[in-house]
Amino acid sequence: MARKRYIKQDRNSFFGEYIYDKIVPEGHFFRKLNGIVEWERFTERLIELYKGGGEYGRPPYDPAVILKMLLISYLYNLSERQTEMYVNENMPAKYFVGMAIDQAAPDHSTMTYFKKRLIANGNLGIFEMMLAEMIQIGLEKGIEFGNIQIIDSVHSIADVNTKKDRRREKKGKGPRDPDAGWGAKHKRKVKTEAGETIEQTEYFYGYKAHVSLNSENHLITSVLSSSGNAWDGHHFKPLVEHDLCQGLPVDTVGADRGYDDHDLHYFLQEEKKLHSAILLKKTRTQKKDKNKEVWFELIATPQYQQGKKERYKIERKFGEAKLGHGLARCRYLGTLKFGLQAYMTAMVLNLKRMVRILTGIGFKMHPITVS
Repeated sequence: MARKRYIKQDRNSFFGEYIYDKIVPEGHFFRKLNGIVEWERFTERLIELYKGGGEYGRPPYDPAVILKMLLISYLYNLSERQTEMYVNENMPAKYFVGMAIDQAAPDHSTMTYFKKRLIANGNLGIFEMMLAEMIQIGLEKGIEFGNIQIIDSVHSIADVNTKKDRRREKKGKGPRDPDAGWGAKHKRKVKTEAGETIEQTEYFYGYKAHVSLNSENHLITSVLSSSGNAWDGHHFKPLVEHDLCQGLPVDTVGADRGYDDHDLHYFLQEEKKLHSAILLKKTRTQKKDKNKEVWFELIATPQYQQGKKERYKIERKFGEAKLGHGLARCRYLGTLKFGLQAYMTAMVLNLKRMVRILTGIGFKMHPITVS
């Protein structure tokens, strides 16, 4: 078997490590992140996606280097072109990627080809592997996982002008993003011109990321993606199954009222022998039903009450993803590429949290001036 070869990086040269030691503080977020994650674990898995596997043909960049570039892109909500410029101009970022001071960062087209490799097989399995690997690193480093998982979905607006899309349809053309769908955001009370208060549903056109979060450490453990019109309940079971396969100490699973379905309660309590903390709709206990006592018993359990208290944590995580890392709007077109965005955002959120838990160093969003 031939030896794997990569483009040489000279961070350990005089113009690399020596200057970085002087300029990049010991307590910098990127220094701590490099110390926590063994990036070679990702190299070994990702190089399999390359033709020749790094053994034949022109030497590629170490796949972990390009992965780090993508992570910077999502950390600061930058495009690939902006990321290339940022790494070239920012020493801590260049240190994190592993380049020498006078060495140019991989260009934006390298990141584009890298993304194509990641989804070349038509699924998101490689991203599922990378997210699971990060969870395993957390377990190995001693991060504590609680027994409550919170499941919910977050919507992202498609990169589409819906007014222009309607004009396209009138001309007989297809939609700009055929995979996107109309979904309901939430309901709110509004006053009509007559002074009446009515309940109004707000809609969005785009996609959903379905997420499972550990309530103890706030790490995202599982992710799935779908069109905006998908029912959240269809993704509940796969998320729970995936959490259990990772060896997490799951005892209780919480979710909002949109998941209140007999089948999902049965799945948790009877099939998986877990406690259900899925919030119940008012109709469960207010309707005239001789069998509603079972729902009162569920509400009275300490697991239900605790799961209800913990649910806000996933909403806070979604706010962080949207406001800080661009998940409010899709970067790309299509379900597959939105899944890429959802997974990369989840990994960035997890890395930030892991550094905070293990070192006490928080990530600071510095103003970005690249154009």
